Amino acid sequence: MITRFLTEVSTTFNPFRTTSTTARLFLAFLPPNARHSGMKINTTVLPRESQLPSGLFLKFKDGKEMKLETEKMGVNDVIEVVDRHSRLLRRQEELSGN
Repeated sequence: MITRFLTEVSTTFNPFRTTSTTARLFLAFLPPNARHSGMKINTTVLPRESQLPSGLFLKFKDGKEMKLETEKMGVNDVIEVVDRHSRLLRRQEELSGN
């Protein structure tokens, strides 16, 4: 997963629900030095009784914001969406010569 262009990751999930697996696995895929490289990571863990859906909010260096409903997506789908936009940003960076 290309995380170089992510500036902010916010997740909300209930760890006791099976539908929260995607949000938890996405956090596990982030590199260990993500916070030190400037990525802001916010995690909200909901209580056991909560029926709120799990979600993922992403912000990229170009200002694009994505709000993904992780209950309806698998972790591979989320990674594909992130990589698709990151490849676009990487291509723009290469073409601009930076």
